[in-house]
Amino acid sequence: MSPGDHLAVEVRDLVKVYPRPGGGSLRALDGIGFQVRAGEFFGFLGPNGAGKTTALEIIEGIRKPTSGEVRVLGADPRREPDRVKRVMGVQLQAASYFSLLTIEEILELFGSFYPRRRSPGELLDLVGLADRRKAYVRQLSGGQQRRFSVAAALVNDPEVLFRDEPTAGLDPQMRHGLWELLRRLNRGEGKTIVLTTHYMEEAELLADRVAIIDHGRIRAIDTPRNLIGRLDGLGHIEFAAAREVETEELAALAGVTGAVAKTEGAPSGVLGPVTYQLQVTEPRTAVGALLDWSERRGVELRGLELAPGTLEDVFLELTGRELRE
Repeated sequence: MSPGDHLAVEVRDLVKVYPRPGGGSLRALDGIGFQVRAGEFFGFLGPNGAGKTTALEIIEGIRKPTSGEVRVLGADPRREPDRVKRVMGVQLQAASYFSLLTIEEILELFGSFYPRRRSPGELLDLVGLADRRKAYVRQLSGGQQRRFSVAAALVNDPEVLFRDEPTAGLDPQMRHGLWELLRRLNRGEGKTIVLTTHYMEEAELLADRVAIIDHGRIRAIDTPRNLIGRLDGLGHIEFAAAREVETEELAALAGVTGAVAKTEGAPSGVLGPVTYQLQVTEPRTAVGALLDWSERRGVELRGLELAPGTLEDVFLELTGRELRE
């Protein structure tokens, strides 16, 4: 990061320790530090329980750190909460809204809390809910509720927008719709966005830079392309087979470091084709070894594909466990 860059978020040596009910303590954050440039789309990628939400809530001023320093556009969220609230928009993992107010009335109410605000009509048009302005939150679909939460986080026209697992539980179509909205806010309006996610694809497609976090520690920070570039040939092979084979056999092949199987059951309950994914360090060697093995074992390989490395492969390489765990 160059000296001339304007910083939206600064975090130094952030630690959060919780007491355990039976004694002892849990170190949720273990001295993390990072910076987010103004106008950047920054992603926290990690599994549930990695410390993503704890970090975000401390930055937002919702939770108190055990130690460390946080600045949002130069202000300390704990010592200058009013100043930070004026420039920050927050969307939590779960939110409750007034049940007897329409979504237009909720935005009107929220906007009245700030000296600077955007009109409900403008916000609802921005998130594609103008035709639902007289609806109650409970009458909105899951995807519409997530879009409304974006509108609610924008009432004060914030410079920095925090999003905690914004697409968790949404189907692929709703998820892609919300991604497009976040892209427009970042690239079209210049909003700085800090997002937590455990979806590899979400971080890879949206974020300018990604921090991979696990067990309260940041393992790496870089652009998705640079992180994947560190894999030095790592990737995976995918194929389907008409019958099951032992993944241990596949994992023992030359150039292969691991193998997983995904079984697709037929409606009748009869076992259907099995899809396999092999993690590889030497793609050419691994493909050759796989083809030799299939000929020896009489296993027909269908839809064989060699895919490049992904952020999930990076996470596995850095932490030794899969992102979905």
